[in-house]
Amino acid sequence: RMQEDARYLKRKVRAGSLDVHPTEKALVVQYEVEASILGEGGDPMLGERKEGQKIIRVKSLSPSTDVGALARKVVEECRLIPLSRLPQVEHLLHYLQSRRPAEGKGQGVPRELTPFEGLEVGEEASISQVERYVELLYEGLPEKIRGSALLLQLARNPDNLEELLHNETALGALARVLREDWKQSVELSTIIIYIFFCFSSFSQFQAVVSHYKVGALCMAVVEHELRRHDLWKEELSKKNKAVPEQGSLRRDQEKAVRKYRSLLAKQEQLLRVSLYLLLNLAEDTRTELKMRNKNMVGLLVRVLDREDPELLVLVLSFLKKLSIFLENKNDMAEVDTVQRLARFVPCDHKDLLNLTLRLLLNLSFDSGLRTKMVEAGLLPKLTALLGDATHRQVAMWILYHISVDDRSRSLFAYTDCIPQLLQMLYDHGEEKMDIELISFCINLAASKKNAQIMCEGNGLKMVMKRALKMKDCLLMKMIRNISQHDGPTKALFIDYVGDLAAQMAAEEEEEFVVECVGTLGNLTVPELDWELVLREYNLVPYLKDHLKPGSAEDDLILEVVILVGTVSMDDACAAMLAKSGIIPALIELLNEAPAYLIDLMHDKNTEIRKVCDNTLDIIAEYDEEWGRKIQSEKFRFHNNQWLDMVESRQAEEGEAYLYDNDNDRTDLFYSADGITPGDGSISPDFYNDLQSQNGEDPPAG
Repeated sequence: RMQEDARYLKRKVRAGSLDVHPTEKALVVQYEVEASILGEGGDPMLGERKEGQKIIRVKSLSPSTDVGALARKVVEECRLIPLSRLPQVEHLLHYLQSRRPAEGKGQGVPRELTPFEGLEVGEEASISQVERYVELLYEGLPEKIRGSALLLQLARNPDNLEELLHNETALGALARVLREDWKQSVELSTIIIYIFFCFSSFSQFQAVVSHYKVGALCMAVVEHELRRHDLWKEELSKKNKAVPEQGSLRRDQEKAVRKYRSLLAKQEQLLRVSLYLLLNLAEDTRTELKMRNKNMVGLLVRVLDREDPELLVLVLSFLKKLSIFLENKNDMAEVDTVQRLARFVPCDHKDLLNLTLRLLLNLSFDSGLRTKMVEAGLLPKLTALLGDATHRQVAMWILYHISVDDRSRSLFAYTDCIPQLLQMLYDHGEEKMDIELISFCINLAASKKNAQIMCEGNGLKMVMKRALKMKDCLLMKMIRNISQHDGPTKALFIDYVGDLAAQMAAEEEEEFVVECVGTLGNLTVPELDWELVLREYNLVPYLKDHLKPGSAEDDLILEVVILVGTVSMDDACAAMLAKSGIIPALIELLNEAPAYLIDLMHDKNTEIRKVCDNTLDIIAEYDEEWGRKIQSEKFRFHNNQWLDMVESRQAEEGEAYLYDNDNDRTDLFYSADGITPGDGSISPDFYNDLQSQNGEDPPAG
C-alpha cells in the first residue's frame, strides 16, 4: 500500500567536514544523505539517513602547481564543497603540496613502515605459493616470521589483496598467530599487523579486518607496549642514578642505553603500523565509538611524549580526527593533552607543527581548554607564528578563540600580537579584509590595555581613515570598542567627532551608522563642545526623528538614546534638546519598555530574567494598569509550568500503569494533598495561597 501511495523521492545532501587524506594525495569530504519518500500530500512516509565520504584525488599536485587555480577547480567540480570554503581548500592543498609522499607499491602504505632491517626471507614471494607460506605459520617462531614476511610481500601489492581476501585459511592463520604470539615477538606482531593494515587501507576490505578482531588486538598491543616503555624508562633511570662517571659500570650503562634505543626503534615501528590500522578503521564512526570506549584517546595522548616525528605525525592526525566529537574532546581535556602539545609549538617539522595547530584549533572551541592553552604558555608562541605565512591562518583562528575569553584577552597586551595585526590591516589597503582578522581585532579592542596599544602612534588615525573611506562596519565596530574605555584614549577621538557626525547626516547604511553613533555615545569627554557639534551638523532633528518607535531598527534607536544621554551631560545641550521637543519622544519610548521587558521576563539568561523581574516590580508599583498586565503574564507563565508538570506526571504514571495490574488511577490529575482540580487548572488565588504556605511571596499585583 505504501508503494501505491508514494509519489516522490526527496533527497537532501549536507556537506560535513573537509580534511586531507592521512596517507594519499587527496582531500576527504564527509557528507550526509537524507532520503525521504513523500506521499501524495507531500508528507514524509519513509526516511533514511546515511553518512558517507568522497575522496577527491589530486594526483597532479606538485611543487610547481598553482594551488589557487587547483582549489578553484576542485570547488567548481565538487558540488559538496561550497564556494565559501575555497580558502580552506586552498590551505589544505598547500599542506598536501608540502607533505612528503609515501613510498611503496601499495596505495596508502606509509613509507616509514617499509624497512625491516635484518629481515631476510631469501626469496621473492609468489601468489601461487600462499599455501606453503601459510604452512610456515604452524611451525616455530622463526618460521612464523618467515611465512608472515612472505605474505606481507604479497599484501603490499594491491593487486593481490582480492585473492588473499578469499583465502580464509591464510587470514585465519595470521589472525590466530597474532592473537596467540603477539607478546613473544615484536617483529612478528609488526609484520602480521602490517598485512592487515594493507587491507584496512581500502574501505571495501576493512570488513575482513574487523571480522578477525584485529583492531581490538592492536589496541591491546599498543597498551602493552606503552606499559613496557614505562618500565624501560624506569629501569634506565635507576641505573643512571647508580652509575659513576667512569669505570665498567658506566660502560654497562652505555650498553644498556644502546639496547634501549634499539628496542625503542622496533617498538615505535610496531606502534606506527598498529595506530595506522586503527586510524583506517576509525573511518567507520561505529568502530570509532568502540575505540573511544576502550580509552583510545588516553593511549594516543601517552604517545605524545615520544620523540619520533613520524609517529607523532600519525598520533596527531588520529587525535585531530577524534577531536571533532564532543566525547573525545572531553577525554582529551581530562588527560592534559594541551600541555603535551605545547612543546611542539613551534618546531622544525612542518607537518608536525601543522597538525598540532589544527588539533589545538579543534580543542580551542572549549573555554576550559582555551584557558589551559594560555596556562601552557601558548599565547606568545602562537603570536610568533603570525609572522609565518604557512601557519598564520590557523594560528590566528586559535588566537581569535582565545580572545573571546575576558580573562585571557588582556594578556595579548604583553605580546607583540597587536602591532602585527595593525600591520596586517594596513597591508590590506583597499582590498576586502579577512573576516577572521577584523573579528580578532574587535575582540582585542574590548580590553582597555589593548585599546591603548592600538592607539599608539598613528594606529587610531590609520584605522579611522580606512573605516570612514571604505564604510567598513566591522572596522567601525572595532573603533567603537576602543572608544568605550575611560582614560587618555577617549580624548584622541575629539579630532574625529566631526567625521563621525557627518555619517549620521549623510544617511549611510544603517549598520555602519549604528557603529558611528555608538562611538559618539561613548565620548564622555569634558573637553568636547557638544553644542557646537549639534549645531554644525544639525543633529537635533536627526536625534528626534530616530527616537520615534518604528523609525529605525532597535539597535540604532538604542544608540541614539545613549548619545542623547551623553550630549545632555552638557547643560547647554540639555536645554537645546529640551526645547526641541525630544523629551516626549523619550517618554513614548519608555511607554514601550514594559512590553519588551515582559517578553524578556522568561529569557534563558538568569541575569536578564532577574533585571526584568526587578524592573517590572517597580513599574507595577507605580502603574496600576501595567501592574495587572504584569501579574497576568506572571500567572500565565507559572500556570503553564504547573500544567507541564501535571502532564509530565500523568505520562509517568500512565507508563507505570502499563506495567502493573493496578487499575485504580483516580489520582492521576491530583497533587499529593488531593486539592488540585481534576482538570489540571488553577486560579491565581490558589497559586498565591500555595506560595504563602511555602513561605514565598506571591507575584506583585
